[in-house]
Amino acid sequence: MYDERTRRQFLFTSGTVGVGALLAGCASDGGNGGSTGTDESTETADETATDGPTADEPTSEATEEQSTEAGYSVSMEPVGTVEFEAVPESVATYCPGYADMSVALGHGDAVNTVGQKARYHTTYYDDLSGVGIDKSGLTNMYQGGIDKELFYELESDLHLVDPNWLLNNFDGWAQADVDEVTDNVAPFLGNTIFRRTDSWHDYRYYSMYEAFEKVAQVYGETERYAAFSSFHDDVLSTVESNLPAESERPNALLTFGSSDEPEAFSPYRITDEGTNKKQFRDLGIGDALEGTGVSGLSTNDRGQIDYETMAQVDPDSILVRGHETKTEAEFQDTVVAFMESHPVASDLTAVQNGMVFRGGPIYEGPIQNLFLTERFAQAYFPDSFSGDLFDREELASVITES
Repeated sequence: MYDERTRRQFLFTSGTVGVGALLAGCASDGGNGGSTGTDESTETADETATDGPTADEPTSEATEEQSTEAGYSVSMEPVGTVEFEAVPESVATYCPGYADMSVALGHGDAVNTVGQKARYHTTYYDDLSGVGIDKSGLTNMYQGGIDKELFYELESDLHLVDPNWLLNNFDGWAQADVDEVTDNVAPFLGNTIFRRTDSWHDYRYYSMYEAFEKVAQVYGETERYAAFSSFHDDVLSTVESNLPAESERPNALLTFGSSDEPEAFSPYRITDEGTNKKQFRDLGIGDALEGTGVSGLSTNDRGQIDYETMAQVDPDSILVRGHETKTEAEFQDTVVAFMESHPVASDLTAVQNGMVFRGGPIYEGPIQNLFLTERFAQAYFPDSFSGDLFDREELASVITES
């Protein structure tokens, strides 16, 4: 099988950044078994491991896409430059944000895998005519760990995955394995952008739209990217012009706690600048943990806080991740109802003022981000944002029109 790669359309032109020994002490992935380190905390069975950069403004980096006699090349840290002879037709992703970018560029049918399908929230596409992805046809890259043989089975044209994510989060992966898959199957290209708290990530980060532009270069969709980016700019302009004064914007404690009756929470830092906090930064939501010394969740920091710690912070609002499969009403009837009856949680300002919300997904791309920006604008500032924040038909046409 390893010799049947003569049809491969790509040449890998620079090696991945080498990484040292695997970090120890990571939690198991989403309650799905295995001892490998992963992206977030343990989650409940009904979630089946669902959701467990400064402002992300678009910046033009089109000059980094180079045309060559053989085709074109795209450069992105930590891998470097990858040359393409043709647009990839089969693409493996781990972080669903990259899958969402593919859909936004009209190439959702190229995606063949994500880390865990349950963490790829696709209901946002239901409002966009002609936009979608066959989620049932995707393969879970994480299956109690990540098996190198899966990359051979998938026979992808590109692995849109930061190789250092594999090296630092999953047992059994070494630089030699990354090199082998690159040589025998296809190159890697990607950057772990959903958070910025991992000590091993000592190379450049990309904002959501910087990474989105790179993916557009891969698919040869720079014009579609530009149209989407312009649409995003217009939405943010509307947001900014309708936000209340900065002094009137609340702060938030962003946490992960997937139980219906949570007692312990994994904290995030909104100031972390990872792409899954973009909507909170764009809305001017402050970080309730600022100055507290509490760190955000990372590969090697799996610390948790309880209601006593929350009481010391007493945030204006609380955002709880791990409940994206619930409706807001279901979340209120379970998690919030439990907090309201809890002897400590019930005294929290956020609980008393009805300011406890689902925290959104761990991973997100540009389509999901627009809907999440609308959702949290309406939740935090209902007097300013009561209707749709953007036109669904217009967005769908940006994605689907040739």
